[in-house]
Amino acid sequence: MLSMQRNDPRQYDDLAGEWWRPGGDFELLHWLAAARAALIPPAPGLGRVLLDAGCGGGLLAPHVRDKGYRHVGVDLGRPGLAEAARRGVTGLNGDVTRLPLRSGSVDVVVAGEILEHVTDLPGTVAELSRVLRPGGRVVIDTVNDTALSRLITVTIGERLGVAPAGLHDPDLFVPPRRLIEQFARHGVTLRVRGVRPTFGGLFKWLVLRRGSAGKIVPAFSAAVLYQGVGTRHDR
Repeated sequence: MLSMQRNDPRQYDDLAGEWWRPGGDFELLHWLAAARAALIPPAPGLGRVLLDAGCGGGLLAPHVRDKGYRHVGVDLGRPGLAEAARRGVTGLNGDVTRLPLRSGSVDVVVAGEILEHVTDLPGTVAELSRVLRPGGRVVIDTVNDTALSRLITVTIGERLGVAPAGLHDPDLFVPPRRLIEQFARHGVTLRVRGVRPTFGGLFKWLVLRRGSAGKIVPAFSAAVLYQGVGTRHDR
């Protein structure tokens, strides 16, 4: 029996020791962070800002350290922010539906594995778009709202240890069409593609129970996981 309701953010505080443990509960999140970073171009000049919305323990940090941005992370969980700070992230304690940043102050907005946890998707997308400067880039990844994603992420995933029990509420999973429409309301054109973890990496992690060189690679279907890249246009 779960001790908390599904999707309770306090679970991340309880799991703070897993952020950087090789082969730990958040192993797959490391692969996703690397895949997000591959979609972020080098900063085109000095003083550029990258917002890591829902930064958790700062898993994106080592992958963007040499790209030339000031890496700012916003998260509700203070234990995660402390881990992120140790990796060079400027942490801000806050809610992604009320970002503590000025409008148009960010060059790249990254929202990785956060959109399937928010209870106010329109408000979150509005905030991510608000802080992004015209011409700036959005990078996201999230879980699709399909029967297959519920089966893999919750029913099977929690049983096999792919995700800690109770971490996801499948009622909050996000269909790509809805996300594209929400970003378009704020002048952001989002393009999406399906992705998946490599099977060899999953085997080493889940069967052999150790860290692996797993990766996130393109998939023929976006039915479970998908990435998105968008640009904010002048309005």
